[in-house]
Amino acid sequence: MYSLVQHKYLPSSFHHKVFASRPVFGRACIVYCSTTTKPRLNAKNLVIGPKAAVLQPVQPQPKVVITTDRPKDNDLSLQSTWSHRAWVIAGCTTLVISLGGSIKGAIDMHMWIEPIFAGWIGYILADLGSGVYHWGIDNYGDGSTPFFGSQIEAFQGHHKWPWTITRRQFSNNLHALARAVAFSVLPIDLLCHDPVVQSFVAMFAGCIMFSQQFHAWAHGTKSRLPPAVVVLQEAGVLVSRSQHSAHHRPPYNNNYCIVSGVWNEFLDKNKVFEAMEMMLYFKLGVRPRSWSEPESEWMEEIDMASQMEAQ
Repeated sequence: MYSLVQHKYLPSSFHHKVFASRPVFGRACIVYCSTTTKPRLNAKNLVIGPKAAVLQPVQPQPKVVITTDRPKDNDLSLQSTWSHRAWVIAGCTTLVISLGGSIKGAIDMHMWIEPIFAGWIGYILADLGSGVYHWGIDNYGDGSTPFFGSQIEAFQGHHKWPWTITRRQFSNNLHALARAVAFSVLPIDLLCHDPVVQSFVAMFAGCIMFSQQFHAWAHGTKSRLPPAVVVLQEAGVLVSRSQHSAHHRPPYNNNYCIVSGVWNEFLDKNKVFEAMEMMLYFKLGVRPRSWSEPESEWMEEIDMASQMEAQ
């Protein structure tokens, strides 16, 4: 026998309740059945609020700043001096001596494959060397660091105003590396006359010395670059504009090589520089700048005038 009762302790949202009493092995069986009803929406009383904003992670973008302290086109720090020109001439002279000695030795010894192969190795290793050097001065030291302070300070300024490298005069851009090449290559020219060694030295040192010019071309606009340079960039012989532009975007820890850029993919994919940073940190306790959030000194300030001219 079944009977229906209203249970006073159940919530009022229950529409009906059923009490079933029937002996089941000497016990009572209680069954509650419930249904709920939702109130109908009144279109007149419906209020549509503003959509909730969806927050997305924001990557730091180059900030557009018009400042009065940015380098001017006629800034003396961008112009070449006679001292700069003298060092570039000295560096080029040592390179010509080394290359000429290699060619003369190859002719006298009737050997061409070995010097050519040595020159190719020098070109490949020069790109790697430029990346290691670039990584080092980007991440360690400051303007007071012995020997490298001026280079470190210059590269930090370059991250703030990348476009200034395209305004530097030729000798101004190359004189520091030309000085290093002159002092290092001249003794080899005087002491070694092996055409294979001289070919390697000439190509390696030459690419290192002119790497800053390759770097400057990587910041230039295609319409303003010499056609031959554009062809070499697109062929991968020189570092391309698209590849190097990734170095100037957060997190600023990749694409360090600036000769041909052939090493960049391998070094970045295998985290070679990150491993070197960990080793230096555990051995010396020195943190690289790339581990910190980009500071204002690293955020690119865009030259509005040059942007307008490019358009």
